[in-house]
Amino acid sequence: MADMHVELVAVERRLWSGEATFVRARTTVGEIGVLPGHEPTLAQMEDAGVVRVDGTDGRRLTAAVHGGFLSITPESVTVLAEFAEFAEEIDVSRARSALDRADDSDAEGAAAVRRAQARLRAAGAAE
Repeated sequence: MADMHVELVAVERRLWSGEATFVRARTTVGEIGVLPGHEPTLAQMEDAGVVRVDGTDGRRLTAAVHGGFLSITPESVTVLAEFAEFAEEIDVSRARSALDRADDSDAEGAAAVRRAQARLRAAGAAE
């Protein structure tokens, strides 16, 4: 089975680096699924989305990702995020509280809603 090298990096830390068979991410122009041998692509990440990486060891990694870029070559995928956290690191009750408190009547509030929703989707706790 073919594989590719994947780097999931946020401003404050490297979350994961390893070999994978598939990556799914949401860009500003839509969702993209990446397999080894994919056409070279550079895309802007959605400001609040979820990235899934299927590792060659059978492990599936899910992360909430806020902003950044996705760089794809036939041999690798690099996710450079402004902020990212693994699903298991997400405090679901805190994310729900943030969603309840967010006021989407302005751009800043709408962004807070999208970030909280992305965190809940990544954690598997979306309503």
